[in-house]
Amino acid sequence: MTYDAQLELGLDTFGDVTVDETGTPLPQHQVIRDVLEQAVLADQVGIDVFNVGEHHRDDFAISAPDMVLAAAASRTERIKLGTAVTVLSSDDPIRVYQRFATLDALSNGRAEVTLGRGSFTESFPLFGLDLADYEVLFEEKLELFAALRTEEPVSFNGTTRAPLAPTRVYPGTAAGSLPAWVGVGGSPESVVRAARLGFPLMLAIIGGEPTRFAPFTDLYRRATAQFGTGTLPVGVHSPGFVAATDSDAQELLFPHFKANRDRIGAERGWPPATRIQFDQEVRHGALFVGSPDTVARKIADTVRALGLQRFDLKYSNGPLPHAHLMECVRLYGEEVAPRVRRLLAAD
Repeated sequence: MTYDAQLELGLDTFGDVTVDETGTPLPQHQVIRDVLEQAVLADQVGIDVFNVGEHHRDDFAISAPDMVLAAAASRTERIKLGTAVTVLSSDDPIRVYQRFATLDALSNGRAEVTLGRGSFTESFPLFGLDLADYEVLFEEKLELFAALRTEEPVSFNGTTRAPLAPTRVYPGTAAGSLPAWVGVGGSPESVVRAARLGFPLMLAIIGGEPTRFAPFTDLYRRATAQFGTGTLPVGVHSPGFVAATDSDAQELLFPHFKANRDRIGAERGWPPATRIQFDQEVRHGALFVGSPDTVARKIADTVRALGLQRFDLKYSNGPLPHAHLMECVRLYGEEVAPRVRRLLAAD
């Protein structure tokens, strides 16, 4: 397996509602301002990409990623600004393209978007959509978004919207196409669809050994060759946290990771998370948690195994306080990223 020497290292946050020093949850407006400060620091310490997610519930503060990213564009200079993910199924593809093309202009060509169905479904009833249409909504809207990326007049006929006569959408981007990924959780059909439509692939690996996703990256590369959509990048999004030592990282993160996982688990019928499970995921699974050296080695191993061009660390995991998140961002940029590049350069 090969990887691109121009590997990009990014950070992802869902804008998890954090707590203060006393354990009291912060108001969402403060969390949003804190995320902006995390983006500014990420730019300062040399991280390649900063992505924010979209959710519509009380434990996450960001429901309008493009607004947060526009604010970040005004305070950063070089970092790419994207999403993790934009829930295309419950949005309008034309409006998504317009918003992110506008962000691209404001950021001088630094905008991108990751499109997905999302792991939560609150946006469907919120925007008057039927969950029975879950599959067809994403399928048709992704087809339309792929056509919009040509920035030529587009027509479309489907079952989820009125027909679109040949229409050019404004504004366009300076490069002539908006960079866009498709987020995939591990469905072969989703992998092949991304390849067919010419989207780079972003694998969300949130549990288990990352190398078990090698069949999906292999399938994606075979599919892009078969469809003739070119050599496209592959990325991974995984949760993690960096602190000065392995024990510091694990002890700081675990109670907040458990709080987040147990709330979601209660909604989905999962048993409470245990420390044994957490430690197992840290040692052998998808949790990239530890000192800069430990996290860098695990990232480098994953990049080699899957042939990646992007690795994004989801550094916000539950209500972990802002100060710890800022230190994680600093360590990731100043210590983890250089170590990863040295390890890969030595191969």
